[in-house]
Amino acid sequence: MSRLSERKIILVVRSTRLMELEARFATKSQAEFYVTRLGGDFSDYEREDEIYRAAVEAAQRSLEEVGRVQLVQRSFLPNFLFGPEDLVVAIGQDGLVANTLKYLDGQPLVGVNPDPARWDGQLLPFRVPDLARVMRELLCDGRKLREVTMAEARLNTGLRLLAVNDLFLGMRTHASARYEIHWGEQREVHSSSGVIVSTGLGSTGWFRSLMTGAARIAAESGQATPLERRSKANTRLQVPWEADYLHFTVREPFPSRTTGTSILFGRVTRDQPLVLESRMGENGVIFSDGIEQDFLEFNSGTRAEIALAAKRGRLVI
Repeated sequence: MSRLSERKIILVVRSTRLMELEARFATKSQAEFYVTRLGGDFSDYEREDEIYRAAVEAAQRSLEEVGRVQLVQRSFLPNFLFGPEDLVVAIGQDGLVANTLKYLDGQPLVGVNPDPARWDGQLLPFRVPDLARVMRELLCDGRKLREVTMAEARLNTGLRLLAVNDLFLGMRTHASARYEIHWGEQREVHSSSGVIVSTGLGSTGWFRSLMTGAARIAAESGQATPLERRSKANTRLQVPWEADYLHFTVREPFPSRTTGTSILFGRVTRDQPLVLESRMGENGVIFSDGIEQDFLEFNSGTRAEIALAAKRGRLVI
């Protein structure tokens, strides 16, 4: 079969809900019994799986006309070595694009929405029928690329963790997190539900939820007029993907004789990082982009510096 190029194209895929259930219960019939017994609609799982499998097969056929294609499961990303000349395609939800971007080092990433009727896809500008054209244009440098700022947590243990959307620092459970926070010349001890650090790309996700909730609470409690608070919130929500700053937000801070509530929101820049020192005996964690399984321990004695990552992602638009 003739191809346009010998460049390698990495097609990143994920498991569907049905695949995960089959892995858990060994057979499809057992998975169906489990779902229907709990009142779920198993046919929805089947439809999602059928559409996703068909989209992956169609994408692979289309990409094979352009270059050498290799499929990589999402779970293999932490141990997969991308070549400097590889082209990367992620077919799935926004989370798959964000997760893939962390493991790239300048390679362009194409986000493909396999099921537009099911998923909105803020990071999925393309459909499967677009792939052949997009990849040909990419090979000829005819596609625009948009840079994405990433956040990085650096520990005094030498470990690091990147985030495309958000970093979470706090407790693994719903218990309060205790830590000392340093920002600029300010510092204080906190007891809270954790700290969220968001990038420009993540500003429409978790960060937006936090800001919207805070604005509404302030308005309803009489702390600010709805118009004033909504105007300020909307301004803060419009953060460019390539912004040279991050936002941090403290969730549910608790004031007491030994804990403060003065450092709750602000910007993290290259000149002004955010530093947290853990005061948690156990179950302290740092995870990125909502993936709780991929975490760093953040217990007593651990110091985390949160800053802009040196490398940036590149999304094809």
